[in-house]
Amino acid sequence: MGKLRQHLRRSVCGLMAFGLSAVSAAAGWQVLTPQAGQQIDLQSRSNGVSYRIMVSRPDTPAPAEGYPVLYVLDGNAAFPVAAFIARGIARRSSETGLVPPLVVAVAYPQQDDFNYDGRARDYTPSAPGQPLAAAYGGAERFFQFLQTELKPLIRSRFPVDARRQGIFGHSFGGLFVSYVCLKYPQAFSTCLASSPSLWWENQMVLDQLPTAVPADGLPAFQLTVGALEDELPAGKLSAERRAALLSRPMIAPARKLAQALQALPGQAGRVRFQVLEGENHGFAWLPALARGMEFFVQQP
Repeated sequence: MGKLRQHLRRSVCGLMAFGLSAVSAAAGWQVLTPQAGQQIDLQSRSNGVSYRIMVSRPDTPAPAEGYPVLYVLDGNAAFPVAAFIARGIARRSSETGLVPPLVVAVAYPQQDDFNYDGRARDYTPSAPGQPLAAAYGGAERFFQFLQTELKPLIRSRFPVDARRQGIFGHSFGGLFVSYVCLKYPQAFSTCLASSPSLWWENQMVLDQLPTAVPADGLPAFQLTVGALEDELPAGKLSAERRAALLSRPMIAPARKLAQALQALPGQAGRVRFQVLEGENHGFAWLPALARGMEFFVQQP
């Protein structure tokens, strides 16, 4: 684990050195074309929403069983980071023995880093018996898009290992990952929930905690949360805003979920919980994604 982290750190330094040398050698500004892969816009049959799908394929040949696949939510922001980390793993695969993943990012055609309306609609589950609202509660339909439309499309285009399918999400995305991986444990083999908003609907996702391991097993889990996430931000806060923030704890529910999963037979070594020192909610997803991809590729 430490060796891979060192490899990734060296890759970042190499990228920085390349950028500095390019600047010193060039007389003027140049257009940089990142090694981004390919993308396609799809309109889902499940919910009628248009998504931008971005894929980064490893340069290394696919193993006989195919590439492991990591699905990444909030793809507008996360895809460049995830693709870069995956390329770092690929460059060192001959030394580490780790198979780099195919990265599939689910984004929105809009160019904003985070589509707040889209993610609120797609990543939040609706409480039992509650009518589906237009702005929230579309997690089931979004899951059906992933499972019945996107996954078959990726399988038809790339050599993939159907047994090694991971998913990463942050905040509401982490809520979605937790919800789906508890309700549909066979959908993904590894679940990476970064700062999951488990406070949603009176912590309804925690009501799905299994009391036993299903016959087909549970996915491996990584749950991360920033150490500063429960601290109120500096500056003037209205009484309403203060009350809202205090009603949305982040660390305790994530720890409760991790401990419940770790207590199940055979799961202790397959569940990792980390409080990321010095990280707040806005940026905790960056180290969570780096550690999460490392965790994913190490799973058998």
